[in-house]
Amino acid sequence: MAEKKWILILSLTFIIAVSQVHHLYMGELTSIMLEKLQQWRKPFNNGGKNLAIGPNLTACHSSYGRPDLLVYCCPPGFQNPVPFTDFKFPDPSPVRVRRPAHLFNESFIAKYNKALSIMKSLPYDDPRSFHRQANLHCQFCTGAYEMLNSSGSELNIHRTWMFFPWHRMMIYFHERILGSLIGDDTFALPFWAWDIPDGMTIPDFYVDKSSPFFHSQRDFSHFPPRVADLDYSPDDNDPRFDRKEQTETNLAFMYNRMVSGAKKTELFMGCTYKAGEKNCDSPGTIESAPHNTLHTWIGSGLNPGREDMGKFYSAAKDPVFYAHHSNIDRLWEVWRDINDRKLDIDDSDWLNSFFLFYDENLNLVKIKVKDVLDITKLGYSYEEVHRPWLNHRPPPSVPPEQARRITNLKQNENPVFSSDFRRVLDGKLTVTVNRSVKREKVDEEETVVVYGIVVRGNEYVKFDVYVNLSDDTKINPKFREFAGTFAYIPGGGRGGPNLKKMKLKLGISELLKDLKADEDESIWVTLVPRTTSCSNVSIEGIKIEYVK
Repeated sequence: MAEKKWILILSLTFIIAVSQVHHLYMGELTSIMLEKLQQWRKPFNNGGKNLAIGPNLTACHSSYGRPDLLVYCCPPGFQNPVPFTDFKFPDPSPVRVRRPAHLFNESFIAKYNKALSIMKSLPYDDPRSFHRQANLHCQFCTGAYEMLNSSGSELNIHRTWMFFPWHRMMIYFHERILGSLIGDDTFALPFWAWDIPDGMTIPDFYVDKSSPFFHSQRDFSHFPPRVADLDYSPDDNDPRFDRKEQTETNLAFMYNRMVSGAKKTELFMGCTYKAGEKNCDSPGTIESAPHNTLHTWIGSGLNPGREDMGKFYSAAKDPVFYAHHSNIDRLWEVWRDINDRKLDIDDSDWLNSFFLFYDENLNLVKIKVKDVLDITKLGYSYEEVHRPWLNHRPPPSVPPEQARRITNLKQNENPVFSSDFRRVLDGKLTVTVNRSVKREKVDEEETVVVYGIVVRGNEYVKFDVYVNLSDDTKINPKFREFAGTFAYIPGGGRGGPNLKKMKLKLGISELLKDLKADEDESIWVTLVPRTTSCSNVSIEGIKIEYVK
């Protein structure tokens, strides 16, 4: 039976090739063959499927930049297939060295100024133009494209494990285009080092109104000398802290995002996203914050979605976007190094997922995730900078023994909700969560999972999560009780508002040890709304899960 099906497959392939090859380039022919043969995949490959992600570049649509705003960012002539080439690694030398933006000298700034000015002067029909570069983010981050082998399924790389590799690809080609425009094969983008004290303000050359780096759609009150708030909410009193305390809070926040809350691959990279997947909507630690929070912090409060940086459809119009994402890319490498690369993903569908970008020579290039996992082969590196957040493991806000007495007293006076509930998050909420589920293996990470999260409305949503919080005056990421945050930028898709149920999963094993609660039968979990829009958020419950 299997032999007969293989004969049918080969016959069908031949028929398609003969009848259509004169109309199609090889990539499009492959796409059609894959779709035609999809029904035959199940019996082969040991019953497995090819679930790698890929865009159908001839199926682009209007999408929602905000839940109340339909945008169109498809490239001109997308309906007509364009020949592509497979990615090839660049020459090993010279190596482009990306350096901290706050350390740049006038010579480099002048060079970058020239390259960006040329890019901004290119016509829209040139895919190397700044406008077309910016629209790439709109296309892949709002669901404008359909998946190649899953007709009707929109492709959106945010809040999934595609977040890091896709942005690496985008920045890689953007950097090489800039270099080619000024004939400099050593040109490298800067990274905005907002995770270290010296780099926590917007780099000066981005706020120079006479330069192409300046962008009018920003929150001017956040210009230097204001220190960035990595845990920002637009509803907070701004600034929340003085410069010194904001810096200390940022470092403790980074420890949570990069170390204690990111001990397993899923927690850092985001959920598994494959062809036809409809339930993946859970970002990793860094994507949720500081990624989302800084997008919001930079965007203009005069715009309904804090555009431009505050919304994904418009974010890449701001030149600081590229420095922001260079740092995001650097932190991916740092996280891999911290964990000796033992947490790298080896799933074949992830490795073989691909996207297409125009390179500096106007060639359309197909590049796979597995192509971008070694930055040495990609021809760039990062200048080493100090990582002070590695040593900022936060202390408990209250000594654990004292905290236990306080929480027991509170529970007796005001019993809290059980973890099985359905509630609107219209105020601070504390629930008891049973820890009766035990680890199967010692190295599993205990996580607190807030599930069934549904966001209604058009506004940015943020709430923080604390464990065994005993003193409400010490709600701050610089204390050990802070478990993590939910920071959600609404928008994307072709069907209007997203009412899909989301999940927030936070690693807490180290936290529980520091609070001396790792042997307790239950814990208190407190959700603290940071935006008034949390009144539009409903939650089904909170539970404990273990991640391998």
